[in-house]
Amino acid sequence: MSKTAQQFDAVIEKCQGLFEKKMKDYGSAWRILRLPSLTDQIFIKAQRIRSIEDKGTQKVGDSIEGEFIGILNYSIMALIQLERGVAEQPDLDVELAVQAFATKAKEAKDLMLAKNHDYGEAWRDMRVSSFTDLILQKLLRVKQIEDNKGKTLVSEGLDANYLDMINYAVFALIQMSEE
Repeated sequence: MSKTAQQFDAVIEKCQGLFEKKMKDYGSAWRILRLPSLTDQIFIKAQRIRSIEDKGTQKVGDSIEGEFIGILNYSIMALIQLERGVAEQPDLDVELAVQAFATKAKEAKDLMLAKNHDYGEAWRDMRVSSFTDLILQKLLRVKQIEDNKGKTLVSEGLDANYLDMINYAVFALIQMSEE
């Protein structure tokens, strides 16, 4: 399991590095996005991955790896928005945003390690296309929760679904790097 923890850290380091560079380019303009907008951004990326998987070809040069990185980063942004609320203006400097990113990534890692303990790293025997489908399923759940104004009767909330999407994206990126 220490191999998985190391691989998780390597994926997060790459994603956080991109997040930090985009923060330097754009600032925290993403802080004005409402949760449904972030959800839709993740949906677009997941749907593109599935379309490419189904067709076996792509016409736009952006890689599937880049789309999984986007899913991970937008999911972390959504968790930050859940915690802080939507801002009227960009309100985080690079250092604070990266700190918030790292905190949410640690939450995802802690969850992943707990689930890996219970499930025995079953994800290693799954296909990348299954991670795509699971992310799309989580997105449909998130959209329904958003439509229900955040209320659930017996189900996990928005945060749990975003954390799962982060971990599915990490698993897909690990598997793609091992192919």
